[in-house]
Amino acid sequence: MDKWIFIVNPVAGNGHAKTLIPVIKEKIKIFNIDGEIVQTERPGHAAEISELYCSKGYRYIVGVGGDGTINEIARPLINREDVVIGVIPGGTGNDFVQITGFPDRFNNNDWKIFFSGNIIKTDAGKVNGMIFLNGMGLGFDAQVASENYAGSGEVKKGGKHKYLWHIIKTILFFKEKRMIVRDGKSFSETDCFINTIAIGRRFAGGFLLTPEAVANDGLLDVCSIKRLNLLQRFRLFLKVPGGKHINDKKVNYYHTQGLEIEFPVKVPFHVDGELHFSKEFNVSIMPSVINVIYNPDGKHFFRK
Repeated sequence: MDKWIFIVNPVAGNGHAKTLIPVIKEKIKIFNIDGEIVQTERPGHAAEISELYCSKGYRYIVGVGGDGTINEIARPLINREDVVIGVIPGGTGNDFVQITGFPDRFNNNDWKIFFSGNIIKTDAGKVNGMIFLNGMGLGFDAQVASENYAGSGEVKKGGKHKYLWHIIKTILFFKEKRMIVRDGKSFSETDCFINTIAIGRRFAGGFLLTPEAVANDGLLDVCSIKRLNLLQRFRLFLKVPGGKHINDKKVNYYHTQGLEIEFPVKVPFHVDGELHFSKEFNVSIMPSVINVIYNPDGKHFFRK
């Protein structure tokens, strides 16, 4: 029987992930799973646990937390054919789980499908040596992440209401910076309001910044938005939840296998919600490098 390890980030989702432990214990019994549960104790601990249990021969490495937790778990497992990642959403945004076709909150049928172990390969991205499973962002969304950052891809206490406040504040006061982009074929220079590079489609728990993304097509989806006045910012903001913004003349939406980006100064950027700073970025795609549990009948972002 294949072994399962459930890696729980107890602070994810302002403590929501920890409340899922009794539920997971119950489901392990119901579905006759050979599984263990381990809680993380510090940033980076999820990656250590993931690597340890992979070396012990565990087949399924399941993250219980937000996108930052899942990112940590995946880091040691790139190109491991013998290991499968699973995601039980316990964070605030839970954007990566949308790629797999499961909802933010599991019902009984979701648990049944999850433990059926349907597997598909997903792409991952790499920026300056760091991987991302859902996406990375520069400009507006990185500034929001900077305002709201609490570490390990999680938001500060206050949850989504506070996050919305940071979005509104950033819309009002964000100042674009000059950005140079090279993708091997072309060169562009513009004032960057947003530059999102993605494997998945959803960010911040409900914003479809890259609505055409397919997680196993071997391509990065890029949504680049140039300088906007205040009225244009609010107008586009209202379009983003439904992915309608990509038809706007201020938006450059395209697909690529890699690109290089340069700013005159260090700027914030997020990688699956985790905050970093740099002035130069080398971004590339890693096709089909991670096995992941998905719902074949759900609204997943894969091409079969």
